Amino acid sequence: MRGILKPGKLPGEFLKVLLERYAGADPRVLIGAGIGRDAAVIDFGDRLLVAKADPITFAAEEIGWYAVHINANDVAMTGARPRWFLATLLLPEGRTEEALVDSIFSQIQSACSQLGVVLCGGHTEVTLGLDRPILAGMMLGEVSREDLVRPDGARPGDRLVLSKGIAIEGTCVLAREHPQREEILPPQEMERCRRFLRDPGISVVRDATVACKVARIHALHDPTEGGLATALHEMAEASGVGMRIRREAVPVYPETLRLCSALGLDPLGLLASGSLLMAVDPTDVQTVCEALEREGLHAVEIGEVVPWEEGIHLVEEGRSSPLPVFTQDEVARALGS
Repeated sequence: MRGILKPGKLPGEFLKVLLERYAGADPRVLIGAGIGRDAAVIDFGDRLLVAKADPITFAAEEIGWYAVHINANDVAMTGARPRWFLATLLLPEGRTEEALVDSIFSQIQSACSQLGVVLCGGHTEVTLGLDRPILAGMMLGEVSREDLVRPDGARPGDRLVLSKGIAIEGTCVLAREHPQREEILPPQEMERCRRFLRDPGISVVRDATVACKVARIHALHDPTEGGLATALHEMAEASGVGMRIRREAVPVYPETLRLCSALGLDPLGLLASGSLLMAVDPTDVQTVCEALEREGLHAVEIGEVVPWEEGIHLVEEGRSSPLPVFTQDEVARALGS
């Protein structure tokens, strides 16, 4: 019998058992529930429907903006275009004013407009037992059969490419939500961290679109809860491969490094929306990186895919060790403490 679960994602092995026990099967579901699978893909003939549901729980500010982009990111991981958004907004009793609700809807519309997405449904209510708004989003998209990118497509020999830098979202959330946020870094630097939500931004839809236009990407993954380390483990699990990652090659923003140092956190396990992880054929790495750079999206090779039996290792200063497993996101640990 397991003990009380920590805030954040369920432990991977426990989730795997639940999905094996309860997730249904349907021949039209081409990609269903599983570890490392960002979205479901359903066969609709010449077009494939892509569906994703994800809540916003760590953040309180601008949750409408968060919810649209976080869900759109996962739809884009299949090579699809995000098209339709539904929102379930739960608001705390006794502290919800109309102005707050209007603000959240405005954020949703602004993010949808940026991506060419339509808000087409959902549910909103004031409910018991909450101390902050909770927004659970669902994004639908579509992709042609030939353009589908599968989550299990990484293969030995592929290179792992990362766009932008890690922990964009985690940096922003800590700067906005940590109870001692005013004391961690100088005000100007903390304000810069708060703006990470939009600059460099948590969306990777454009990153994925650009990459898929210039090369046949073998697998895409959106690092979120548990950071880049968890995303790497999830991609490896989905594809049945191992990985070798060069720690020095992983780009981390200076502000993120200072924030993590002050709070005793590891950037590898910090909430990481805003970076795109790609498994790419070696012959396509330069093409992909150059295409992203032309769009102002820095991209770099951080490692390679190896056979499963070689495991998942982090190489730092010439020494190799197993890539850490974060059973709880570093943001959750920092806010919980």
